[in-house]
Amino acid sequence: MTEQIREQASRAVSELLEVAGLKPGQILVVGCSSSEIVGERIGHGSSLEAAEAVFSAIYPILRDRGIYLAAQCCEHLNRAIIVERACADAYGLELVWVVPKPKAGGSFATTAWNNFADPVAVEQIRAHAGLDIGGTLIGMHLRAVAVPVRLGVSKIGEASILCARTRPKLIGGARAQYE
Repeated sequence: MTEQIREQASRAVSELLEVAGLKPGQILVVGCSSSEIVGERIGHGSSLEAAEAVFSAIYPILRDRGIYLAAQCCEHLNRAIIVERACADAYGLELVWVVPKPKAGGSFATTAWNNFADPVAVEQIRAHAGLDIGGTLIGMHLRAVAVPVRLGVSKIGEASILCARTRPKLIGGARAQYE
């Protein structure tokens, strides 16, 4: 199952990046229920193995394109975000002091913490696109206008996925023109 998870995660993030048109220096937020991936109810079957499979599939793709990964923690840490210090510095994010663990933060955030070169936690972020694996509710960490994105991949493991890209707000009324 691990290889299937890797393949699905890789396809999903590659397709999302293409549709969203993310550029180097932008942020992709990922919320990931490893419980849902392995067929359990969210929060009731945390799997480091599943989280590591997703992380190992998507992180190299993002790193190679210069896109920051923001790993959302679970509600036990108020959905704090784990990022590389370089991301926090680039966006002027305020750090909070916490280290995620599988049962307090989640397996995916823990995996990100353990694999990032210089991980830090922040309370919030405004990402340019998002991948929600298993209903983790990433909307609070997206920019103001989120646009749903449908992919050819609809599941990672047993978990349904929802994706979004963001766009600037349209303002100006009936006479405004947009490209």
